[in-house]
Amino acid sequence: MERTVLVTGCSTGIGRATALAFRDAGWEAYATARDASDVADLDDRGCRIVELDVTDDASVGAAVERAYEERGRLDCLVNNAGYGQFGPVEDVPMEKVVEQFDVNTFGPLRFVHAALPRMRERGDGTIINVTAGVGGLTLPGIGVYTGSKFALESVTDALRQETARSGVDVVIVEPGIVATDFYDRALDEIESIDHAPAYADLYRALESIGVVQRGGPGVNRPERVAETIVKAATADRPRPTYRVGPVATLGTYAGGAVRGRIRDAASRFGIGVVSNEWVQRLLRKRGGSR
Repeated sequence: MERTVLVTGCSTGIGRATALAFRDAGWEAYATARDASDVADLDDRGCRIVELDVTDDASVGAAVERAYEERGRLDCLVNNAGYGQFGPVEDVPMEKVVEQFDVNTFGPLRFVHAALPRMRERGDGTIINVTAGVGGLTLPGIGVYTGSKFALESVTDALRQETARSGVDVVIVEPGIVATDFYDRALDEIESIDHAPAYADLYRALESIGVVQRGGPGVNRPERVAETIVKAATADRPRPTYRVGPVATLGTYAGGAVRGRIRDAASRFGIGVVSNEWVQRLLRKRGGSR
């Protein structure tokens, strides 16, 4: 029987590419989205469509149960759904902080609670959690987002050790910087909060993140991340962590090595450069900000 995978957050980007990559590899792929119409075209390409709200226990449970009812198995769960609530920590209202963690951290944990007992009973399966693009590297203006993803990474590390003798593999994928519309949503989230004058330079710097959508050196395509996820799912002994591309690898090590006052000074310098009017004009010329 074909192996079965359930992928969350398939409307665009990494999730969509991952569902298709698994289908191309011969898997039965359940592609999920909050609005099923956003993934209707994936049905034409052989995926099974599931409407899903990762913040709702019943919705998560129903998605897992459907896979078992229709296929009798779930070989891989890919927790990809998420978004970026950007902005200075002080400016992000608490309700948005809670929403960020509910989607990025608690959503995957709901799926772990729903799927892991069935995988362990069968003695086989893989749980893949897509965490921050660059693990361990926190930058000004994205603290709430990276906080939610680093929390997921820490829990995943613990879960992998806890399931070591169960036959279930638990894997982290750090996707690096990816050319998707993730950054459009992140920019929208920045615009949705009040901007304290104290962070004017930081807000100008954050407006420039849209340049990532144009790609460039070190920027991954969603398909490259999808290939890595399929590789992890099919490995006999998957690595604990897969870092996609040089930015994820170098950034992770830099995040561990450069701390304290050195990182603070580097951040101040970087914000000063990127928020400079001449640099802003150059980025706008490239189409990097809206």
